[in-house]
Amino acid sequence: MHTPNFMSGSQIPKVLRKLVNLPLLCCNQKRQGASSYYQRLNQELKIDFCRVQRCKFEVIHFAMERLAMDDSFQRAIQSASKLRQLSDEQLRILERVDEACQELYLPEVEHYIAHKYNDQTPQILKKHGLMGLTVSTKHGGAGADSLTWALALERFGQLGLGVVTFVDVHCLLASLAIEQWGTDYHRRNYLAPAVKGEKILAYGLTEPEAGSDPTSLKTSFEEHDNGYVLNGTKYLISNGSVADALVIFAYPKGKKEGMSAFLVDSKSEGFSAAMHLEEKIGLFTSDTALLELSNCKVPKENRLGQPGKGLHVAYSALLNGRIGIAAGCVGIIEDCFNSITERARSRVQHGKPIGKHQLIQRHLANVAMNLEMARWPTYVAALEKTQLDAAPENLELRNKVDLQSAIAKRVASRMAYESADLAVQIFGGFGYSLLSPVAKHLCDARVARIYEGTDEIMELKIASLVLGKGFEAYS
Repeated sequence: MHTPNFMSGSQIPKVLRKLVNLPLLCCNQKRQGASSYYQRLNQELKIDFCRVQRCKFEVIHFAMERLAMDDSFQRAIQSASKLRQLSDEQLRILERVDEACQELYLPEVEHYIAHKYNDQTPQILKKHGLMGLTVSTKHGGAGADSLTWALALERFGQLGLGVVTFVDVHCLLASLAIEQWGTDYHRRNYLAPAVKGEKILAYGLTEPEAGSDPTSLKTSFEEHDNGYVLNGTKYLISNGSVADALVIFAYPKGKKEGMSAFLVDSKSEGFSAAMHLEEKIGLFTSDTALLELSNCKVPKENRLGQPGKGLHVAYSALLNGRIGIAAGCVGIIEDCFNSITERARSRVQHGKPIGKHQLIQRHLANVAMNLEMARWPTYVAALEKTQLDAAPENLELRNKVDLQSAIAKRVASRMAYESADLAVQIFGGFGYSLLSPVAKHLCDARVARIYEGTDEIMELKIASLVLGKGFEAYS
């Protein structure tokens, strides 16, 4: 049996030194006049040398919290293994995920504070062979099954939802849609480069007037002899302005049925990323864009799936995506739990560690319970999705996975937001700063209750699947 090799003790001092020295870097960068996020901290937050020294104690806690992440990841793998033993190959994939997360950590901190897309994410994932995480080995991917990629998303979630969103869109929504619904031409020209990290993929369903209701799409297509012409606007598209190719959904012009899916190259005539949506309250390291398709020409061979079956493509992709977001939220809760546990033990107020105060204990207990409530529905959904992958025509099993993924998404996203809020409360004033390890989770977790299925839509889906056919609230 393969034993995962996560970060060794000899690597800990290097990580710790980098993080503990961050405040001193702020001062040095200011003197040197360097254009970096450290300089921005000095200019905008007015951090002077004395304040930096006072912050140093907090930053040490920040660093120590990082060192606990790997232990929690190993515990997560052990928990998941109670449901199904992971193979040596799956463990090796998770080992690579852990290594990538160690490398991603500092760039994520830097880009998050600077409110910038982390352009190092695809490079680091490519380096560790993870751009094809969910794709089968038959098509050149890592071959992670649903439980394995859920664990991977959980680990990415410890860094924040920025990395989770990139991986979820590129790997779970777009790559799996191409693998499942695409032709050999699609797999050769789009999936293969995406797996190698040569192309970034995005998924364009949402529009200004079509969020929870995809049947309200206004993007249209017309068929011509040599292909299709698409017109419309796509909104809040993750990876939108950095993608090389996108899965785009549209209706036939003048109709409200017969939706089809298309693979659109970002360099296509008539395609543009019209706006970078940077005024978000979180998710800063994830690219979000408004896209315009103005007489955008798409070759005939770039239709994805059967004509008029676009909703099948969309819903099958969202089934994967919801499990992925749920898993990322489990990672958020884990990271919050690690942070507040360390904080409760080391932060002294009123003459004793705050962990000895009963109200702090109540907050910590709630986060611990939230973690367990979020973890198990997510793992079960991932396991059932693996079964569905082996029998995709089984409608009863599909409904079962649809129900379980909705439960996992609804529970995990709500628990993540609640846990992040409690974590900020335990950290006190420092928790309200993006320099703390928990503030980003509060900013990010809010969107998990909206994208890829709002809380309300998940609840309606759960109820209608329990009650049966004819009880769809939004039919």
